[in-house]
Amino acid sequence: MSVVTKAIGLAKKVKHRFEDEIHARTPVYLSPVRRIERVALTDRVCAMTFDDGPCRLPANPSADGKPLTLSLLETLKHYGAKGTFDIVGDTSANYPDKPGKEGSAQWGGIKYDHYPDFGKDADGGAKSCPELVERILSGGHEITSHTYRHVLFGPKPLVYGSRDPLPGLDAVVDDLQTLHGLLQSQYQYEIELSRPPHYVDNTKDGFSAYDAYAVMGYQYMAASFDGAGWLPLASYEAEVDAMVAPMQKLLEENPDALCGQIIFQKDGYNMARRSPVADGLKKQLELLSKLGYKVVTVSELLSRCPFRDLSPQDALFPAAKKLLDAGFCICFRDNTLRRDLPLTRAELAMMAYGCKTVQARIELVRSKKSVCKDVPCKHPYAAAVQAALQSGAMQETGGKFLPDAPVSQLDFTAFCKVIFGKDFTGVAPKTHADTIRFLAKLL
Repeated sequence: MSVVTKAIGLAKKVKHRFEDEIHARTPVYLSPVRRIERVALTDRVCAMTFDDGPCRLPANPSADGKPLTLSLLETLKHYGAKGTFDIVGDTSANYPDKPGKEGSAQWGGIKYDHYPDFGKDADGGAKSCPELVERILSGGHEITSHTYRHVLFGPKPLVYGSRDPLPGLDAVVDDLQTLHGLLQSQYQYEIELSRPPHYVDNTKDGFSAYDAYAVMGYQYMAASFDGAGWLPLASYEAEVDAMVAPMQKLLEENPDALCGQIIFQKDGYNMARRSPVADGLKKQLELLSKLGYKVVTVSELLSRCPFRDLSPQDALFPAAKKLLDAGFCICFRDNTLRRDLPLTRAELAMMAYGCKTVQARIELVRSKKSVCKDVPCKHPYAAAVQAALQSGAMQETGGKFLPDAPVSQLDFTAFCKVIFGKDFTGVAPKTHADTIRFLAKLL
């Protein structure tokens, strides 16, 4: 095994281990905002996302001097692929600052990120590169939000201890709204997905990216396969190989391995100020093309299957899709349905009211007032429980809601009467799958 291969493997292991630790510490509960990493498709369809652009600077190294984003668009067109461009707005306000050490996470700036590079902010972002935004949209590609200024939502001491994050949820929402408004006003385009800078979720005032995205009506766009173009290695050739070799190995072992997956790429320079994606993308798409893969936007991927653990072939799929489209909060934060999980009273309240109580949740947390004795303001379902009680769809007993108790026959009968205006007869559902079937029939 070469030194380069070992370096690639070590870098990815560290990155994946860190991400796994974050996932392990993150509680999973029903949420109006789902973290989209991959979906349960058996067809050879996948999506590619490109962070940090648009980039007007040429690829490095470059033979033709074309803007990097334009080169990527031309490559996608050649292979009949559609990309999802996770763009920034403008990083020119991220000063005063100093450039960081090349090859480090702070290569583009000590206090803030600067795209496409320190002191060259005017050559990147939607504000400065309208011609590239227009090319993205005219090519049928998707645009998602990587925020306007690409400032961390909150602290990240382990890697970015020198960075100045945004002060709290309101500032995060303001930043997201700035980019959203730019795309609306200049291109009549509605952003629907977003990825936080460096995947930092928690804000300084106790909220998270999920709260900000709920306010914006976004889903959280993550990724399940690392395209590896961000890795700074000993040479450009090694960096290109790092993008291609893992994908090739994976597909040789299992040609269907990338079905339903979202691939992470970078529309910009890596830490060594090179852009292996300019050549690596061609080789990746060639591999996928030979196996009959169709590369689509993330939104198209979700239109084919919105769930991580329920395929379109499953008998439960039509009912789940019907409820999701109707605005019911039936998915957990990790985009699973967990069909066999026992149904609790708080989950039933969340299914009906979770998508309708986004602002109420924020206000409730800030008020520091409990909904009832056993549902404090920071309980993930507190606002939904409050709405269920206020509407009469559910009741408390002795000042307690009993959020983790199973749903009784009486609970479900009252719930259906208020939510659907229909009398319920039969046995109350015990699992999430049973609940989804019942509610879909009542719609």
